[in-house]
Amino acid sequence: MTDPFVVVGGDAAGLSAASKCKREDPDREVLVFEKGAWVSYAHCGMPYYVKGEIESLADLLSLTPDEVRERDIDLRREHEVVAVDTDRQTVAVEGPDGRFEQSYGDLLVATGAHATTDPIDGFELSGAFTMHSMDATAALRAFLTPPDEPVRGADVEYVDAARVAAYADREPPESAAIVGGGYVGVEMAEAFSAHGLDVHLFQRPERLVPPFGEAVGEVVAEELRDRGVTLHLSTEVERLEGEETVEAVRAGGETVETDTAVVGIGVRPNTALLDGAPVECGDSGAVVVDEYGETTVDGVYAAGDCSESRHVVTGESDWVPLGLTANREGRAVGATVAGAPSRVGGIAGTAVVKAFDQECGRSGLLDHERARAAGFDPVSETVTAGSRSGYYPGNAETRVTLCADRESGRLLGGSIVGTDRAAVRIDTVATALEAGLTVAELERTDLAYAPPFSPVWDPVLVAAKVLAGEV
Repeated sequence: MTDPFVVVGGDAAGLSAASKCKREDPDREVLVFEKGAWVSYAHCGMPYYVKGEIESLADLLSLTPDEVRERDIDLRREHEVVAVDTDRQTVAVEGPDGRFEQSYGDLLVATGAHATTDPIDGFELSGAFTMHSMDATAALRAFLTPPDEPVRGADVEYVDAARVAAYADREPPESAAIVGGGYVGVEMAEAFSAHGLDVHLFQRPERLVPPFGEAVGEVVAEELRDRGVTLHLSTEVERLEGEETVEAVRAGGETVETDTAVVGIGVRPNTALLDGAPVECGDSGAVVVDEYGETTVDGVYAAGDCSESRHVVTGESDWVPLGLTANREGRAVGATVAGAPSRVGGIAGTAVVKAFDQECGRSGLLDHERARAAGFDPVSETVTAGSRSGYYPGNAETRVTLCADRESGRLLGGSIVGTDRAAVRIDTVATALEAGLTVAELERTDLAYAPPFSPVWDPVLVAAKVLAGEV
């Protein structure tokens, strides 16, 4: 038997790679080390479990540990890889029985990312959360549940039961503060509102969901205000305040009382285990890889939220940690290690987020400053068009922004927002970006039309037609 394929990290990228490798090369020993107890779970579903829309934490699991082992994968939970020796081809592991070394033939670093709370003081207070772990998610749902009611769906065997029980004994909060107006912040505003809380959202920039552009940010802000969320835009949070539990947020020179707080100001790649190893990391702190996910060291790969990827618009290495990217890259690395070289693919930063009834999508480059830095002369147009034929029930306004290079006409990016199946329309933009289409070519794309689904001119085509007149 060859030296094992060792995978560090048991979530999307790691288990996708392990499963693909084992499927393609059943005789290869595959060993997965996971620092925590949870494996293969849906980060993006956590706000919806807190909201109550998802019944159980178990519903967020793609694979259970038993299902992983049924694939003949040697899964070691609660085993943390703390160092990598690329000369000796070993990893140092700290587990329940102490520290040991494990050799590898090929190594995949799929350690993901962690939520950052710096530079906000007071996060150690009880009642402060990030939405980046299943245990925190379970605890927050318990906190929102009255003590005389059962905590629904938290009875997974490896949940932190003591933490859940501690919050379940407390009276539910009446108010909540959210620090950060990105994906997590917007989704948690909806989740807290569903429980009837008085919600305050603090955002340091002047608009919400900045990567989605100005038009989407304006619509999302209006939607949140209409739903009773108090927005504190262009406001920097200094600290969370309280004796033992969160009692207030200090921001912008004022103090706002609150019973709980969620900090969602971003994530950072988990690459500390590579300290001292000759593996190159980019400006983002994530690992630099080639088109097959291999690092600057032969036989060492990286995938998912801890690695950079090639941006399809700029052609440069970029870091955009998202779920599909992690799954796709892990699968490709698994195939490569098994002997079938597979490219990990590029990224366009395609993402969607739901803000109550508003569906938002974005892909590619929207920010003009960033586009100019990449060598383009950007020009943008925003249009509002119907989601279906005007006479058909359910038609709703859909706002589309497209950005293109003025000289070449090449599409650089786009965003979309609306209440009627708006988010999925961003896939058309993402496909056009992958293909390197100009806006004129996008305008001529043969998209489907029927009154229940779209007007003759889909909103994306309308935007392309308008922008094509400017380039």
